[in-house]
Parts: sequence; C-alpha cells; structure tokens
Amino acid sequence: MNATAEARSSELDRVLDAQEQSPELAAELFAVADLLGGQAQLRNAMADPTVADGRRSEFATGVFGSRIGAPATAVVAGAVGLRWGSASGLVAAIDRQGVRALLGHAQAEGTLDTVEDELFRFGRTVLADQALRRALDDRSAPVELRQQLVSDLLASRANDDTVSLARRAVSAAKLSFDTAIEGYLTLAAATRARAIATVTVARPLSQEQKERLQKALERQLGRQVNLHVVVDPSVVGGARVQVGDEVIEGTVAGRLAAAEKQLTQ
Repeated sequence: MNATAEARSSELDRVLDAQEQSPELAAELFAVADLLGGQAQLRNAMADPTVADGRRSEFATGVFGSRIGAPATAVVAGAVGLRWGSASGLVAAIDRQGVRALLGHAQAEGTLDTVEDELFRFGRTVLADQALRRALDDRSAPVELRQQLVSDLLASRANDDTVSLARRAVSAAKLSFDTAIEGYLTLAAATRARAIATVTVARPLSQEQKERLQKALERQLGRQVNLHVVVDPSVVGGARVQVGDEVIEGTVAGRLAAAEKQLTQ
C-alpha cells in the first residue's frame, strides 16, 4: 500500500473509530461491501472520480441511510467520499472496516488476544489440511455452504467474533482463506498497537469535541487513539484522560486534590 492509500485508510479508520464498534456494525458494512461487489453500476457510481467527493458521500447517504444504522452510514459515506483509485478499492476499504469493527469490538470486550489466537490456530489448521483448504477456497461451491462449514468446525470452540471473522474470510474477494486470515491478523496487531484513551467527563461530548480531543491526544502521543468516553456526573468540570497507566487529570476535583497535596507536603 502506497503512502496515499495509507493516508486514505487512516482517515477512514478515524471515522470508524468514532463509532461504537459492534458485530451489528460489522455485519452492515459487510452487507454494503457485498452489495457493491455484486452491482457494478452502483459500485462505479459510488467511486466515480468525475463526481465531487462530497456529492458522492451525499449519494451514499441517500442510498444506504434508510437501510443501515447511523454508524455504518457514517463509515460508508466516509469511504465513498475518498478516492481509492478503483471501484474495487472502495469495496475493499469498506470490507476492511467491517473487519476492524469486529476486532474493535473484541478489544472493547477484552477478548482481542483470544480472537487473535483462535484465528491464528484455525488458520494453521486449515493450512495443514489440504482437503479442508480446498473446500473453503472452492469458488464453485455456494459461499453459504462454505461459511456453514466454518461455523460447524468452530461451534462452541471459539469466540463469536472469531467465528464471524473466519466466516468472512471465506467470502473475501480474490483472496484465499489463509491469505484473508493473515490480513485479519495484521489488522489485529495494528488494533493492539493503538492507544486506548478513556475519557471521563461530567456530560456527554459532542462529536466535534470528541474529534478535537482525539486529534489532540494523537498529536501528543504520536500514534492513533481509540477514544472511549465515560460519563460520570460526579466529575466537576474538565476531563480525566487515562492512556494505559498514564493519567491526565483535567477535572476541577483533580486539580483541587493536586493543590491540596502540594499544600500538605
């Protein structure tokens, strides 16, 4: 991926990261990717470089806004508003965000390590079994049957997000199952490398406030940040930001406590 494509991917990543990531969001993004993948006319219209970026985003919102939730609409409109070089690139970008939504959900649930390990082990199992690998990569067989095979193999043995990702890998366009899984593991590693910033505030933040805070933290930390906002009415003004073991205390209560500590020393 060249620098321009990486910049676009990072921009779209931030759109997804601003949403609450869930299996439902992932399913809607996958559904949009599949729809665009199967309808060339619609796909080409969404990626038409002769149409202004904002107009394409508006078009995407008009087409999908009543069919999918607001978070998925924001991601799709964000993707359509960027230039991927080809219509297939747009589809791949939306599909990638569906995968990231599942990984982000696993991270929020504290199960990302488990999901990553299960994906790795299942991928190795498939690689070691030529018959199974051929069955999963057999494009002449209905994708639903191949996905059901994955579900049967992992039933009661793996996390739900693992199963969803493995099922998605079966339908990954132009990729073998093991190549798709390898890509998912790379995204899982990237997800783990992101800073998780937990922000405690007295009142909910607006989308603009969230974006400003996220950008400020990214500049300070030198890497991308997943922002988790916790509303706590006991907080008196300002915000308390925790990134790993580091706490940035900006609340009135926190500043008073710090001042009191200095006075008693």
